[in-house]
Amino acid sequence: IQMSATGDHGMAPAHAHLNLLGWVSLALFGTFYQLVPAAGDSLLAKIQAALAVVGVVLIVPGIVMALNHTGETLAKLGSVITILSMLVFIVVVATKGRATA
Repeated sequence: IQMSATGDHGMAPAHAHLNLLGWVSLALFGTFYQLVPAAGDSLLAKIQAALAVVGVVLIVPGIVMALNHTGETLAKLGSVITILSMLVFIVVVATKGRATA
């Protein structure tokens, strides 16, 4: 709303990352865990989900800070944690990815 009201779309990268990581990625993770409950019940899945959420919570304000030239550390940390969550997700899918009847 703020970007539309002011016509200033300078924060569009933060908005895009929030949508992609905060909605699309989390929806994909959640869909997989719903379809393969045994994978979702594992400790590794819980760690992966926590990493994904923490990554989003850090990266979005970090991107805002980077765009405002007030530091890039938070964006970098959020990026690393987000990538780590995706790598852990690959491990979860590879090790527990088959639905059992």
